[in-house]
Amino acid sequence: MDKILLLNGPNLNLLGKREPDVYGSTTLKQLEEKIVSLGESNDAEIVCFQSNHEGEIIDKLQEANEIGVTGIIFNPGAFTHYSYAIRDAIAGIQVPVIEVHISNVHSREAFRHTSVIAPVSVGQIVGLGMFGYELAFQALIKRKKGRE
Repeated sequence: MDKILLLNGPNLNLLGKREPDVYGSTTLKQLEEKIVSLGESNDAEIVCFQSNHEGEIIDKLQEANEIGVTGIIFNPGAFTHYSYAIRDAIAGIQVPVIEVHISNVHSREAFRHTSVIAPVSVGQIVGLGMFGYELAFQALIKRKKGRE
């Protein structure tokens, strides 16, 4: 059975309330329930974690190897653009990470155009709303089965 970490960074606990014109009306709880359900129907366990604290995210990434995680769906939020510590944590684990962003970061403010996470991720999905999380899940499952 696959074990996938659904990891969300700062301010994503405000989904459904914060800038719904950008991020939609789906709450974090609803998103997690959807991905957990998707996991159940594909014989995969989903572990959900959200934090506004960089160190907690790093701890969770480092723990991934120890708890048998086979893939990580990660929306690093604003940490995308400047957290070399998170970037280094990803580089230091042997678990594939797919970076996900709800909005199209490339069509927003210039500071959002650069990701320090992308070079150490196996892929990046941006601008497809909550569907991006589902695509990341599918990509991790196919990758694990050798059907990249």
